[in-house]
Amino acid sequence: MTPDLEIDLKGLNCPLPILRTKKALAAMESGKLLLVWATDPGTPTDFAQFCQQTGHQLLENTQVDGQFRFLIKRK
Repeated sequence: MTPDLEIDLKGLNCPLPILRTKKALAAMESGKLLLVWATDPGTPTDFAQFCQQTGHQLLENTQVDGQFRFLIKRK
């Protein structure tokens, strides 16, 4: 799947990754894909809860060389 938008949030700590992701998703149309890169160790849990609470779909949650990769589908 090719993301429609990619944001690099590496080096940012909670709550900034969630806040910047929320802002990016708000500017996107329904069904579009957002790819997020982060390094905060709490982001896997934060993103899972965020998507569950907001209705966005977390399609991918992987770790690559100490970096977290999230693919989110906008509701």
